[in-house]
Amino acid sequence: MISDTPFKLAILISGEGSNLQAIIDAITRGTLDARIDMVISNKASARGLGRARQAGIPAVVVAAIKGQSREEYDQRLLDTLAPTAPDLIVLAGFMRILSADFVRFYKGRIINIHPSLLPAYKGMDTHQRVLDAGETWHGATVHFVTEKLDDGKTIIQSRIPVEPDDTAESLQQRVHIEEHVIYPRAIQWLRETLLQPAIDPL
Repeated sequence: MISDTPFKLAILISGEGSNLQAIIDAITRGTLDARIDMVISNKASARGLGRARQAGIPAVVVAAIKGQSREEYDQRLLDTLAPTAPDLIVLAGFMRILSADFVRFYKGRIINIHPSLLPAYKGMDTHQRVLDAGETWHGATVHFVTEKLDDGKTIIQSRIPVEPDDTAESLQQRVHIEEHVIYPRAIQWLRETLLQPAIDPL
């Protein structure tokens, strides 16, 4: 049985916010039983901030300060998040690597979506790398965040065939469509199971 307690999300973004919008839309449709309490971006120019504000969600910029260490920046993130006490941190195109201290603080409660079929093609430029390698399948993975980049346990994947005329741009567009389906689905699954001790994010 699902608790009546709100499942509180904090979503971290850096840019367009299309996955943020997919999550907002899923909540609006009633297919995702969650509440977004805060959206944080490290960039004031992120279009996703406008998406959040249009939906009535508090949107905050925590910009990097020149000379500031990753640990110092992440402490500012922790301080910003603390009042909302989120149940889940959702990385939706957040283009920073989180420090070990941040990941440990929210251990088992941080997820990310990566544009590849992990464990293949960790890191950047996945669409072009898939094409260069002559792969026949590509896709997206929702996974728990650990101290190692793109290394946490997989929650859900979706795969698509690589077409003969695909470019990096066309692959990116088709993978985005899959991301917008599986990210809200993964969050809903966690809504139903996160508090159960059987889940091991490592």
